[in-house]
Amino acid sequence: MTRPIRAVIHTAALAANYAHAKACAPSSKVFAVIKANAYGHGIANMVAALPNADAFATLEMPSALALRELGVKQPILLLEGVFSAAELQLCAHHEFWLSVHDERGIHWLESTVLSRPVHIFLKLNTGMNRLGFPAEAASVLVERLKQCINVASITLMAHFATADDPEQGVAAQCARFDAACADLNLPVTLANSAALLAYPETHRQWVRPGISLYGSSPFSNKSAAELGLQAAMTLSAEVIGVQELKAGDTVGYGAGFVAARPMRVGIVACGYADGYPRHAPTGTPVLLNGVRSRLIGRVSMDMLAVDLSDQPEAGLGSEVELWGKNVSIDEVASAAGTIGYELMCAVAARVPVFVEF
Repeated sequence: MTRPIRAVIHTAALAANYAHAKACAPSSKVFAVIKANAYGHGIANMVAALPNADAFATLEMPSALALRELGVKQPILLLEGVFSAAELQLCAHHEFWLSVHDERGIHWLESTVLSRPVHIFLKLNTGMNRLGFPAEAASVLVERLKQCINVASITLMAHFATADDPEQGVAAQCARFDAACADLNLPVTLANSAALLAYPETHRQWVRPGISLYGSSPFSNKSAAELGLQAAMTLSAEVIGVQELKAGDTVGYGAGFVAARPMRVGIVACGYADGYPRHAPTGTPVLLNGVRSRLIGRVSMDMLAVDLSDQPEAGLGSEVELWGKNVSIDEVASAAGTIGYELMCAVAARVPVFVEF
């Protein structure tokens, strides 16, 4: 028998979240960001869920090639551009769009013989200080790219550092971008998930939602449900053992949980080697046979413990939702001191994945 743990990908939720992005930015086209294997949900599953997406955006050449092999005809944007002149050749051959964020990237464009011109997203740094040219250099760079025979079109691009922070917001970065680019009359993409949902002024010609497509909130003060998002992944497992504790008994490594009274504990076939956060503390919510319960004790490599005390009917074989439609992944992440992004991407290869159409 297969170990009783599984992840289920809900393609209807992926489609609904993409439709929600379209509704939030009705005048914009929407990139479906599918980097990190579609945030752990599987590139093929995302393609199946979004056959009519405006475009896809990913990080590296292998995933872009995988999209084409899956039959994707829409534009595919490489968010970090290319890492060699040879990859630039592949962009021309497969009609990938690419960001250009440094002098090396422009040099490759100017010095490489391509089979056709490529569509360029000029990455500008407005305060994130990660990738990109200083925004104030935009006009000079645009003029240079317009002279390059390998450039088919230019779109301006920037990324927000604090769109998820209501106190800092996007105003300063938007002002810097607009001051540098207002007279260039080029298409623009600025909005990530947080900006898409909170700042309509950032929508422009293209938006680039990532985490919101997978049903997780980009904000610490608003839940996914409040934002109209649906969970696209459920991680669940079964109870494989039951322990009857007396008052004073402990649970797990470190004996960190001490029973205050007699209680029943269910041992669940999921641990940190499956992608569940090791630092999730006692009290982290789970759903046990459709009723909310709690994690107790320290998460082990292959197992964790949940409280069965209030459910006398629960026992061997009982279903436990670790996160999903009923227990938000953001709740679990917050309890463990991390973010939903990390949990999605951390689900281990040993966890069987099922797709719900």
